[in-house]
Amino acid sequence: MYNEETLLTGLVERYSPTGAEAEAAAFLVQVMEEWGFSAYMDEVGNAVGMLGDGEREILLLGHIDTVPGQIPVRRSGDVLHGRGAVDAKGALACFAAAAAQAGARRGWRLTVVGAVGEEGDSRGAKHLLQTHTPPQMVIIGEPSGWDRVTLGYKGGMWFEYTVRQPLAHTASQQASACEQAVDFWMRLSKAADDYNKGRKKLFTHLNPSLRGMFSEDDGLYETARLRISLRLPQDLPPSEAQEFVRNLSNGGSFQFEEGVPAWNDSKNTPLVRALLAGVRAQGGIPCFSFKTGTSDMNLVAPVWKCPAVAYGPGDSNLDHTPHEHVLISEYKACIAVLAQALTQLTET
Repeated sequence: MYNEETLLTGLVERYSPTGAEAEAAAFLVQVMEEWGFSAYMDEVGNAVGMLGDGEREILLLGHIDTVPGQIPVRRSGDVLHGRGAVDAKGALACFAAAAAQAGARRGWRLTVVGAVGEEGDSRGAKHLLQTHTPPQMVIIGEPSGWDRVTLGYKGGMWFEYTVRQPLAHTASQQASACEQAVDFWMRLSKAADDYNKGRKKLFTHLNPSLRGMFSEDDGLYETARLRISLRLPQDLPPSEAQEFVRNLSNGGSFQFEEGVPAWNDSKNTPLVRALLAGVRAQGGIPCFSFKTGTSDMNLVAPVWKCPAVAYGPGDSNLDHTPHEHVLISEYKACIAVLAQALTQLTET
């Protein structure tokens, strides 16, 4: 018989980088079935569990994939170490445990989804957008800390900038492809600094990040390529960000990937009020956070147009790091907060 701790440990023990989620998803389905859910894996590999059959729905959307990089799974007192403990199997396990505690609610359906591909192309969430009826509320499983509710995420966009030109002798006055690529990066950084002047909150900033560099020559032509990520504020959607970047070109070419706009939800919704009440009931002082990364919230909230927040245990500063770990006590506090919130929200 699984409990809330063995569920979390079992998920973290099953290494599931993007594209290899099947074993962890099957385990989650097994546990949810044991706990009374109607559970299955859908066409793209999402682990889905439902309690109740009411027409109104609260969707608890976590993700079961992680970034690559195995971390030895170990328990040290209150601390569980392992890849995904924070991002975001802690939140996903919390969802299943809290929904099980709340139980089937008359007139409602509690649906837990462990989505695949969130760290990649978000194919799990995109499949839901195509197949799932919009819920009344959605909670995204991401680390917020047990006493915080995340109301918004910045937008995001990736692109590659490439300079390709005929080779010239090193004694010539021609700037090399590498030098031109570096020049572009410096101008982008300066343009972002100028854009951010007067904007006091980090959530409103434009933040470029240089994530990859590549250069080569074939004896005739030389090529330099930069891979760049942009974190976008709410007033700079991906289409406008592309134009912002293109205007800085010094002759290179661009290849843009699909971006997502920022999202910021209201503080004054029944969903937020229920979570705040749950935190207070556990002795906490609730507060809000706005994340500078992106999540599946950026995809589903603008389409479903329902109240949407993110919630889950863990320190998001540990995301993707070799030091990833979560406190079991915080995980249990999150379960208690969420179980009370789900009960309160489904009383009517």
